[in-house]
Amino acid sequence: MMTSILALNGGSSSIRFAIYDAAADLARIVSGRIERIGMPGSRLVVNRPDSPPETRDIRSSERADAIRVLLEWLDGQPEFASLQAVGHRVVHGMSHSKPELITPELIDELRGIIPYDPEHLPLELELIDAFRERHSVPQVACFDTAFHAQMPRVAKLLPIPRRYEAKGVTRYGFHGISYAYLMEELARLGDPAAAKGRVVLAHLGNGASLAAVKGGQSVDTSMSFTPNSGFPMSTRSGDLDPGIASYLERAEGVAPAKFQQMVTHESGLLGVSEISSDMRDLLEQPDDPRAREAVDLFCYQVKKWVGAFAAALGGLDCLVFAGGIGENAPAVRARICKGLDFLGIQLSPHANDENGQVISTGSTTVRVIRTNEELMIARSVSRVLGQ
Repeated sequence: MMTSILALNGGSSSIRFAIYDAAADLARIVSGRIERIGMPGSRLVVNRPDSPPETRDIRSSERADAIRVLLEWLDGQPEFASLQAVGHRVVHGMSHSKPELITPELIDELRGIIPYDPEHLPLELELIDAFRERHSVPQVACFDTAFHAQMPRVAKLLPIPRRYEAKGVTRYGFHGISYAYLMEELARLGDPAAAKGRVVLAHLGNGASLAAVKGGQSVDTSMSFTPNSGFPMSTRSGDLDPGIASYLERAEGVAPAKFQQMVTHESGLLGVSEISSDMRDLLEQPDDPRAREAVDLFCYQVKKWVGAFAAALGGLDCLVFAGGIGENAPAVRARICKGLDFLGIQLSPHANDENGQVISTGSTTVRVIRTNEELMIARSVSRVLGQ
């Protein structure tokens, strides 16, 4: 008899989901997404194997209505009748180091840390509450910060007055669910670097970060107290001189909330190019100097982080590209890797152009692995339930 696990991946303005057959080695049954939540044009898109996509418009701009549409659609699916559990991506888990069953106490704790992650936690909590009201199945929280929970203390410290550390102001890192999946895939592929090597994982998508992994453990990561830090992303600025905030406040009256809006939604590729936040659009306009500079900046900054993490690791055995950009943009991978011969990184142009599994010819293995956060959530749920 089929039993199913639902994986929910809630972002700041989107929900990705997938249903897996728990009795068939977590074979995916159906997947889908809701994008542009709270904005015009929001719709539910559902994908099944060997079937055309199914779509459903969401006319309201209210976040609660998007969740309601998703729940109503799920309740009408035959595989949902055998639902065993729900797994949620929870972006911020503070000190939590592994997936956990969701309890009233955990929900209260997560509500208390919304100021640490106001972009993601509200939607994630609404999803948890909505399912709790309609279904009595167990729910599991999979924390994006958990992968980095055991980073060395020196990698977690922020150089501000020590008293703030007691309030939780420290380096956390994110994209941990993706990184956990990539490390499991690296082991499945038989790469010895998964257990004993020095690995840099590059999750390059709308949100983007790098992680340095040694002996299977995260030792550093580019994101810090918030997912805004690190290198430039689609609309996020990455690291900035703190003096910029005070300058803009004095010179142009930019209040903290407006500054946060700018560095989260108006910066990065979009801010520099003034054209698009999508790397694909920018690569198609190489004659526009703004697009060219945005791509150059992204690749240059990622390359710097690869070099920095190779230094932190004491060398490099494997570099993994993942995420929408990392998996599908050969030109970006080539620019990042150009000039890294001193780290043993040499690309095969043909393998890179074909998005091959291994795209390198040098002593350091460079891989392209398609990440799967929803499957990792389902695996975590299965492990928490003891299956």
